[in-house]
Amino acid sequence: MPPRKDIKKILVIGSGPIVVGQACEFDYSGTQAIKALRKLGYQVVIVNSNPATIMTDPDVATRTYIEPLVVPFLERIIAKERPGACLAILGGQTALNLACELEEQKVFKRYGVELIGASASAIRKAEDRDLFRQAMTQAGIRTAKSVYVNDLDGGLKLAPKIGFPLVLRPSFTLGGLGSSIVYSQDKFLTELDRALSLSPVHRVLIEEYIHHW
Repeated sequence: MPPRKDIKKILVIGSGPIVVGQACEFDYSGTQAIKALRKLGYQVVIVNSNPATIMTDPDVATRTYIEPLVVPFLERIIAKERPGACLAILGGQTALNLACELEEQKVFKRYGVELIGASASAIRKAEDRDLFRQAMTQAGIRTAKSVYVNDLDGGLKLAPKIGFPLVLRPSFTLGGLGSSIVYSQDKFLTELDRALSLSPVHRVLIEEYIHHW
């Protein structure tokens, strides 16, 4: 595929602090992507809150920002740099969530930035467990029985329809954070409350646990 000529500058969002489940692989892939994009003639702006990465070395990108990975700072950088596109798929969960926030708050639309690599709708479909389940159903792929809840009352009403043991899967969390296997009613409310609090959108998929799968 030939490089697009309508884009001159690309903003790459880094993965932030090195934590379990989001570590050196994103720094490596991001660094390689930046090198490839610059070789194709694009100007590349990188923003990352973690200076201890290769991608934030001064000679890697055209412009480097070490700033908090939150919407207000990203909007200021976008307003100053005016990139034609944003690439968020190389920054792990942090960058994906941030890209969705920028899309929802119409920051991309306000400054004419195109989200490339994966659209906001594609990110949501992959990260929102209910939307992902719906996509699998539409594709004719069998999935474990599950229900989606936003609060404890919903969990208490719907979980018995599946039966224990259950897997709790909060949406939009990093590396399975907040997920758990619950074998009885005793720990169900405690684990569901934790999963709901850790999910940025306070949504949890309650799913049947398939033993020894």
